[in-house]
Amino acid sequence: MTSSFHDTRWTLVSRSRGSDGEARAALSELCEAYYAPVVAFLKRDGREEDVARELAHDFFAKLLGGGAIEGADPVRGRFRSYLLSALKRFAADQRDKTNAAKRGGGQIHADVAEGAEIADLSAEAPDTAFDRQWALTVLARALALLEAELRESGKGHHFETLKPWLTADADATPQSEAATKLGLSEDAVKVAIHRLRKRFRDAVKAEIAQTVSDLSNVREELDALMAALRGQPC
Repeated sequence: MTSSFHDTRWTLVSRSRGSDGEARAALSELCEAYYAPVVAFLKRDGREEDVARELAHDFFAKLLGGGAIEGADPVRGRFRSYLLSALKRFAADQRDKTNAAKRGGGQIHADVAEGAEIADLSAEAPDTAFDRQWALTVLARALALLEAELRESGKGHHFETLKPWLTADADATPQSEAATKLGLSEDAVKVAIHRLRKRFRDAVKAEIAQTVSDLSNVREELDALMAALRGQPC
């Protein structure tokens, strides 16, 4: 079945401003995928783990509750960029509310009462933490998709054996050992690894494609993903 690029989840959401059932379901799927990056941002922004998770739930509840999506650009939108901007506003609002409620006690008292941690100035910025976790989440989802696809086609053992060459564990596993496990020659294993890596890259692209509304943005988001994994700003 042929599918238009304009049927991506983010396009459905931004085009309809999230007003119909299909768009709301698409937004829910996107939010689920971005839970970990949001928590990473909030933790780096000074919240402890439990507070960050609680605020993340509040943030997504607000986003899914309607109205918040009105600022989405239906033409040039990237869900990652939109969500990060919305998250920054949300975090700032939460801090303002906390400070207002604790007025008179001083900034330090308000932050500690909120469950904040003392900021480590040498640590990565909240934006960087968000983008790094986003990149890791995209890779994990793509890997899970590829695994499900191969298991469904009866190649689960094939995937498990060659998985180290999709992660950082390849150096620990000789290709000769993989060849023995699969009953293949080493040359055949090299070809299989090459093909699996290509399918993994395609899965990553497919995952990213669901979060943009223009085909040209996929390449840019792939570059951003690589930058985030290297610890560089996107």
